[in-house]
Amino acid sequence: MHIAIAGNIGAGKTTLTNLLAKHYGWEPHYEDVVDNPYLDDFYHQMDRWSFNLQVYFLNSRFRQVLQIRQSGKTIIQDRTIYEDAHIFAPNLHAMGLMSNRDFQNYSSLFELMQELVGAPDLLIYLRSSVPNLVGQIQKRGRDYENSISIEYLNKLNERYEEWIKGYDKGKLLIIDVDNLDFVENPEDLGNVINKIDAEINGLF
Repeated sequence: MHIAIAGNIGAGKTTLTNLLAKHYGWEPHYEDVVDNPYLDDFYHQMDRWSFNLQVYFLNSRFRQVLQIRQSGKTIIQDRTIYEDAHIFAPNLHAMGLMSNRDFQNYSSLFELMQELVGAPDLLIYLRSSVPNLVGQIQKRGRDYENSISIEYLNKLNERYEEWIKGYDKGKLLIIDVDNLDFVENPEDLGNVINKIDAEINGLF
């Protein structure tokens, strides 16, 4: 089984992935942030490195999904291949930070990859307001995220909502995270787990 967690920067994807992997005994697959050779350059010069960064993420995520399908295990994935293609790349293109030529090339590559991978059995979307995202980003204190603007997060949030509204590839669970604290409040985590159990068992 393939479970995936989607959500904006700072929504709590990695934290929830950790907690659910531990609770269910699922194998976690994380976003390749630490070893990503483009991330730091991208945040300092977005227009120069946007295409390189997005292709790196696309390649990394495509490889992940193929491994998930071949593994025969239940895997929980931190962020999906769809978010790159429906949110991050189009946003960079719309902001003038990725050329038409690069965006078309990227989109063509995604369409090809999409035909070869299946959608997650359950997609969990963490919905968050921008103030909450900003608070979480500041709390974790990653240097390369210091330059992320509120406008950028706003645009991403709008695109996430648009994408989720039209998502029809499989089961979807939306969790509003603004007033939740999975780490400090076991009850919050328990409520999320109950909702996931209901989806997995088909108890709507």
